Amino acid sequence: MTEQANPHAVTLDTPIVRGEQTIAEITLRKPNSGELRGTSLNALVNLDVDALVKVLPRIATPAITEFDVRELDPSDLVQLGVTFADFLLPNRAR
Repeated sequence: MTEQANPHAVTLDTPIVRGEQTIAEITLRKPNSGELRGTSLNALVNLDVDALVKVLPRIATPAITEFDVRELDPSDLVQLGVTFADFLLPNRAR
């Protein structure tokens, strides 16, 4: 049996570097409704940067901060946003 790649793992084009720690991959998990607080569903569906800055740190492994999200390469933010947007779709739409 072959190991299937995690569809919610995003390999960053530009890793996050904090001192000696380097984060090259971020895995997102499906948020619960409470983790979407402080944003609107409309903003999240539209991949609004401010909405993603609030939500991504709540659902990312390894842990990242709002500052980390704001400093991401735009292509990495889009990759994470698209992965997050998949969680907003009902199962029948996937």
